[in-house]
Amino acid sequence: MRILALDIGDVLIGVAVSDPIGIIAQGKDPVERSDIKEDISALKNLISEYEVGRIIVGLPKMLDNRIGIQAQKVMEFTEKLKQAVDIPVILWDERLTTVIANKTLIKANMSRKKRKKVVDNLAATLILQNYLDCQCNLNS
Repeated sequence: MRILALDIGDVLIGVAVSDPIGIIAQGKDPVERSDIKEDISALKNLISEYEVGRIIVGLPKMLDNRIGIQAQKVMEFTEKLKQAVDIPVILWDERLTTVIANKTLIKANMSRKKRKKVVDNLAATLILQNYLDCQCNLNS
């Protein structure tokens, strides 16, 4: 069963998909945000295309574990997504994922312009790989 991970931003939704056995995360093209119906339709297409059985949504909590404005937006989007799909949708703590993604791209000497295009997908990939690794450790 493939797992889809999402890093939901205001402009783009970063996307990553696992391999069929749930070991490796791979970034995919981001979904450009427009309106909620279009966003969910695009995600449903990905669910169908990759035969996804579960969705992991990164929840950007604050360092002190509080729910900020962006996390509230993500939770609202996730509730609408849950109503639109027939597979489990799980919120996953993603504190600092985008920071790590940006630092990784900076170390790779990627320009700011190019980073903007890929940071959401790298963040989604990190979220998914973290989730997969955690599941692997639970099953060991």
